[in-house]
Amino acid sequence: MIRVENLVKEFQVFDRREGLLGAVCDLFHRQTRAVRAVDGIGFHVKPGEMVGYIGPNGAGKSTTLKVLTGILVPTSGTVEVGGFVPWKERRRYVATIGAVFGQRTGLWWDLAVAESLTLLAEIYGVPKDIYRKRLAFFDELLGIGAYLRTPVRKLSLGERMRCDLAAALIHEPKILFLDEPTIGLDVVAKAAVRSFLKEANKRLGTTMILTTHDLVDIEEICPRVMIIDHGRLLYDGALAEIRRRHDRAARIIVDFAQAVAPGDLVAFSDDETPAWEPLGANRFRAQVERRRVPALMRELLARFPVTDLSVAPTPIEEIIRKIYLEGKERR
Repeated sequence: MIRVENLVKEFQVFDRREGLLGAVCDLFHRQTRAVRAVDGIGFHVKPGEMVGYIGPNGAGKSTTLKVLTGILVPTSGTVEVGGFVPWKERRRYVATIGAVFGQRTGLWWDLAVAESLTLLAEIYGVPKDIYRKRLAFFDELLGIGAYLRTPVRKLSLGERMRCDLAAALIHEPKILFLDEPTIGLDVVAKAAVRSFLKEANKRLGTTMILTTHDLVDIEEICPRVMIIDHGRLLYDGALAEIRRRHDRAARIIVDFAQAVAPGDLVAFSDDETPAWEPLGANRFRAQVERRRVPALMRELLARFPVTDLSVAPTPIEEIIRKIYLEGKERR
């Protein structure tokens, strides 16, 4: 469905000089430099895949999506999406895709939601009976029926995002590009968006590429993840494989029935005793290798009055941060 090979996108950046004299000099001779936002990226996406595309700010995520949607023309490289070269065949191409950019709406600001959706259906040539069925589908999963007569400008961010998702899928595109679709949303709205995307992928078979800084989105929605930093692809594969490669530790949180000094926790074990971090009254946390978890739990329960003990994997945010740091060290 998507084929990207050796994609490069450079921008010419204007370096403004300081002061009045600098401003006068800039009028006659501008200093520019080339910034490579995307640097030789390549990947393939199969029909129906849900792919997370993540990286720190300025990594090149949004630039890649803008090339894939045909908004930007790349400096070099090959891009084919659904059989189209996005920036060369825009009129036919955009009829086959949907796009949601978290900071912008695809609806008309002063029109009621229903009017915007009807207008989009007319633009894409969606028959009225199919349009009604799709509207019922969106209402079932997103609950947009309550907002249809409301002007877009009066919607909350979460309500508007639900309607934007419906607008992006009103013509049942083969591919949906999502750039930060849950940014700024509350917990309830985020859960609704995630549930809808999974169900849309299941029922419609829509291929989706999602960029986000909320890694819970990735864990819940995307079996495959691509990690980008400074325009280069650092990883492309299953999220579970990231844990297997980069996370050999587990996090233990323990609550004691009475006060325990950190020194007591250090003294009871061997030289590999982890550093215990106090979290509050009688609660401590430690990061340990998974192979040592059973022995450590036995020792804790045998030597101290424990009221609660939990073991969890390292949060995905910490693992991804570690990958970013390793990427910086290699540069």
